[in-house]
Amino acid sequence: MTNNNGGSEIGAFLTGFLVGGLVGAAVALLFAPQSGEETREQIRTKGIELRDRADEEIKQMREKAEKTLEEVRAQAEQIQQRSKELLEETRARVSGAIEQGVETARKTRESLSGKGAEEAS
Repeated sequence: MTNNNGGSEIGAFLTGFLVGGLVGAAVALLFAPQSGEETREQIRTKGIELRDRADEEIKQMREKAEKTLEEVRAQAEQIQQRSKELLEETRARVSGAIEQGVETARKTRESLSGKGAEEAS
């Protein structure tokens, strides 16, 4: 085989493929079981069914999104409330520690003042 024969074989195949496709399409149109009007009506009906199905899916997704949003908001409120509680607990502990520190400093000062007065005598 030479290169020319290989090229003509590919061309013949493509020509046969295209002719076969056109003949198949023509036969399908000639032997179609329904008229063009029936086909258009069927396409319209299927289009309406698909639109209705899509609308239902969108409605369900919106409901799920709203439910998820409500859950997230509730969790955020719980976290915010818990954070406030922890902040108040921390403030109370810090205030207690400061009061204890002040009291300890006062006692230490009094103790040192009393010892200083005793040593001076």
